[in-house]
Amino acid sequence: MSLASRIAALADRVGLEVKAKIEASHPGVARAWVCFGYVGNQIVLRAAHNVNSVTRSAAGRYRVRFDVAMVDTQYCWVALARSSVDTGTQRLAVIRASADAKTTQYVDVTCATTATSFADSSEINLVVYR
Repeated sequence: MSLASRIAALADRVGLEVKAKIEASHPGVARAWVCFGYVGNQIVLRAAHNVNSVTRSAAGRYRVRFDVAMVDTQYCWVALARSSVDTGTQRLAVIRASADAKTTQYVDVTCATTATSFADSSEINLVVYR
């Protein structure tokens, strides 16, 4: 048996072991994710899993609705935003105001500049874990 075929067999075995250990209910598997942005005065939804819609309520303020509700509100979300300009102005994805909500049906995500003003982004990536 050649080295290449041994490595391939090992990779197959590792894949089977991982598949047997990590199921859809595993807490390390994302429950929802989305790649979207605000481009040309509209929301552009590039790719998503378990996301029904993204709506914009104001500059830099978005509501992400889930297809299948979360089991409770104790989930964790992480988001990153791309700068919309090439001048070094960074964008941050945050929950900033007490009006921002996190329910089983949706999560509000705010995009702001480092100067703390609301700002849209051409690309925001959100991942939800539970």
